[in-house]
Amino acid sequence: MLTVDDFARIRLAHRDGMSIREISRRFGWARQSVRKAIVTAEPARYSARKKTTKPKLGAFTGVIDQILKEDESAPPKQRHLATQIFERLVREHGYSGGYDQVRRYVQQLRRKTPELFVPLCHDPGQRAECDFGHIHVDFPDGRRLVPVFLMTWAHSHYAFAMALPTERTESILLGMTTAFEFFQRVPREIWWDNPKTVAPAILQGRERTLHERYRALASHYNFEPRFCMPARGNEKPHVESRVFRLQRRWATPVPSFRDLADLNAYLRRRCEEDLDRTVQGYDQSIGIRFAEDRDNSLSLPERPFAPCILRPGVVDKFQTVRFQSNLYSVPRACAFETVGVQATPHEVAIVWKGEVVARHVRSYGRHEQVLEPLHYLVTLGRKPALLDHTNVYRDWKLPAEFAMLRSELSRQRGERAGVREYIRVLQLLDQHPAERLARAIDRCNLRGSLDVEHVIIEAERLREGSPPAADLSHCSEEVQRTTSVRTGLTHFDQLLSQGESGHAGP
Repeated sequence: MLTVDDFARIRLAHRDGMSIREISRRFGWARQSVRKAIVTAEPARYSARKKTTKPKLGAFTGVIDQILKEDESAPPKQRHLATQIFERLVREHGYSGGYDQVRRYVQQLRRKTPELFVPLCHDPGQRAECDFGHIHVDFPDGRRLVPVFLMTWAHSHYAFAMALPTERTESILLGMTTAFEFFQRVPREIWWDNPKTVAPAILQGRERTLHERYRALASHYNFEPRFCMPARGNEKPHVESRVFRLQRRWATPVPSFRDLADLNAYLRRRCEEDLDRTVQGYDQSIGIRFAEDRDNSLSLPERPFAPCILRPGVVDKFQTVRFQSNLYSVPRACAFETVGVQATPHEVAIVWKGEVVARHVRSYGRHEQVLEPLHYLVTLGRKPALLDHTNVYRDWKLPAEFAMLRSELSRQRGERAGVREYIRVLQLLDQHPAERLARAIDRCNLRGSLDVEHVIIEAERLREGSPPAADLSHCSEEVQRTTSVRTGLTHFDQLLSQGESGHAGP
């Protein structure tokens, strides 16, 4: 078969005066082919004159067509693969041909009916889209995959990004409330895929059962919660393209940061820099278009929303309450009481009688104990042996002055009495921070008056901002006052023990 180059060679030879017979003899082509090349500039494209037959598959194409038609109304993840269609043809219809014929026919049909879309246009201030992207980040403890919350305005393409520990409901609440504060506006409707942390149940059409805290968030900020159809992430293309930009533009090469706060400061700067960028297909910058979004969106409410999830819990005999699989300690007075647990991505707060009685750093481990030593000081006064036989105190990180004080008290008064005196100083941590007590211990040690009464007096002086005493041996009035305070604390412990006789410590 002659090619385009062959046609060009024949036409050039004929142009230079060569006859058809001479061209045929020189190049070895039939005269009929030479005549065709002289008349037309290029060879005709090949096309089958008749439809190819399928000797074995032809009788079963109607069955395949029917299966694919029924699949159109089935859920996307429950539709037939080519292998399943082949197995059904063999099992149910006696097909004796090969799998490849079935695969090619199915592939040919699906190529003929691709899904088509219409470009969308969104009014200013009307719509924002949310999703999570994932990037690898190098931290001092190694490389980690970090989920990043993204919110993008559909009209202006202005985006907010925030790295979070997880993709749980409390992280979504924190990400969205922080985004509203960043934009200083609220879109009229917000679109998500269908994460179970936002919509636990998918109902008919676009109806969803909302998570109670997400429903409260939507009510607080007065936006309409909207959702894509299942497996239709293309319904929120703006945030999907933003995820790609996050990964390729903002996180390539793999960035290094000290912690999440450092990473979030970087992401915020990149978001703000986008105001001067112009998206392909638009004449105006993101900043100019966002001004239109801002003028047509909702204002922030007067009071902020608490981005946390709420759970009830009952305190056990170890002064701990369970949240998910971990235990968090509470003060002694809350033992055996029902409390509320407020969990954010970074903190767990315990609420009792309308007040926050304990705050802990959120643990994402399993079956861990997050204990605050201060919660057990009353019990420690009654059971001094706990000081060396419980992890809550053995793992307590205190300034070096405390170890020095314990050693000195044990040397002065013996091991048992010294431990009891040392526990009295530890109980002062309810009133003074550890740094203040460490300074008081250090001052007393420098003057050679390292005992509990002098430490108490010096801690009070530091709290009041008074200069250190030059010689505490003559401060009889202050010693008497301190002794009175100590007696009052002892009396308080006795009353507490009598009032909570059934609330034994761990």
